Amino acid sequence: MNVNKIYNYAFNWVLVYGPKIIVSIVVLFLGLWIIKLLLRWAHSGLHKKDVDSSLKPFFISLLGIALKVLLILSVMSILGLEITLFATIVGAVSVAAGLALSGTLQNFASGILILLLKPFKVGDNIITQSQEGTVTSIELFYTQITTFDNRLVIVPNSKLSNEIIINISRQGNRRLDIELKFSYSLDIAAVKASINASIDKSKDILNTPERRIGVTAIDADGYKLKINVWANAHGFEDTRLALQEIIVEDLKSSGLKLPGL
Repeated sequence: MNVNKIYNYAFNWVLVYGPKIIVSIVVLFLGLWIIKLLLRWAHSGLHKKDVDSSLKPFFISLLGIALKVLLILSVMSILGLEITLFATIVGAVSVAAGLALSGTLQNFASGILILLLKPFKVGDNIITQSQEGTVTSIELFYTQITTFDNRLVIVPNSKLSNEIIINISRQGNRRLDIELKFSYSLDIAAVKASINASIDKSKDILNTPERRIGVTAIDADGYKLKINVWANAHGFEDTRLALQEIIVEDLKSSGLKLPGL
């Protein structure tokens, strides 16, 4: 064994690769320190922007992974390692995973959009996919809605981001419409006075916007009155049921009976 040849080979290898290894180690540790700072700043920025708490860990994790991958590629480049094959493998795996999980990824992307754009939030009452209820949970892949008859509906987020959503509580209040039919023998002014008195009794009817009562149809056997009042969006159905009961009872006690009563 020629010790001189081994020594010369090792010495040349150190001369060629030694500086690269030292620079790579410095870049690696410096890069990890910078990434840690960037993630800390990103976390603070997301908190100031009031980003949904469900998204913060995801964004921080995604940013951290992306920065670390770039750091590793940079270190490999400094060492002179071939990264073409590595990039090809990563690309092939990404394409295969994308094809296999296309539906899941679509739900995932839709979940991020929902949490960012906030067309609805937990506690809102919405109508979507022929379902009406209260949003109880918004996850990255699906949203849970509890209907008013206490059924749990799980809707994929892709359906919510691509379909019409009616947010019936976002505005804070809703118009309550009631239509009643009366005989021509009943005086309209007396009927309206009774209905106004009934509305005044209801504690859940809002004073603004103003109520409205008027004739909406004239039929052969009578006329129809429509009542427009405003109520809080939450508890809307309870307000409707209570008001209708008060109106019916007051009309009966006033002698202004509805057809069939």
